[in-house]
Amino acid sequence: MLDLLRADRVLTVVRAPEISDARDLCAALVAGGIHAVELTYTTPDLPRHLERAASTAAETGAVVGAGTVQTGAHAKQAIDAGAQFLVTPGQGPEAAAIAEAARAAGIPVVLGAFTPSEVMTALALGSDAVKIFPAHQLGPKYFKDLNGPFPGVPLIPSGGVNAGNARDFLAAGALAVSAGTDVVAPADVVAGNWQDITAKAEAFCKALQ
Repeated sequence: MLDLLRADRVLTVVRAPEISDARDLCAALVAGGIHAVELTYTTPDLPRHLERAASTAAETGAVVGAGTVQTGAHAKQAIDAGAQFLVTPGQGPEAAAIAEAARAAGIPVVLGAFTPSEVMTALALGSDAVKIFPAHQLGPKYFKDLNGPFPGVPLIPSGGVNAGNARDFLAAGALAVSAGTDVVAPADVVAGNWQDITAKAEAFCKALQ
């Protein structure tokens, strides 16, 4: 997944009250240039959507993972449903269990962090990359500062990243950025407005160039 992120420089985080069809959602994003898709536990019945997306991944070309993973049970459930990577919002009491579940399954895990101490903890737990959330609170300059003590550590900003500031995060040293509602508006996901999602994904990718 890290090689994919180095190439695309973006992954999409989907937060919606319902996903009308996870396969069509993934196909729309890939058509717009985004291959890494994070479906989150804030969407009800997530395992069903993961199974649909994962079972059609060879067809769509998407790499599909689970986000907002907060427990070891979440991690195992998502892996059983076909998740190809796991992402957490932070480091709760079960962060180690989540990381261990990912290692056992042979898939990447991206633990959330905000402070340098949390980045160190994420790395100690074996995080393959570290999600910095909420990134907009301190902005791109914070990523430049983090690169001082953590050179070469793959950092991914999430939260408040949009087409207007994504390039600045990348220029400050981020491995890739998380695109949220700027690309996948919840209303579009629920209604199945796939052409609109493709167009927004294309626009976001162009903003990174």
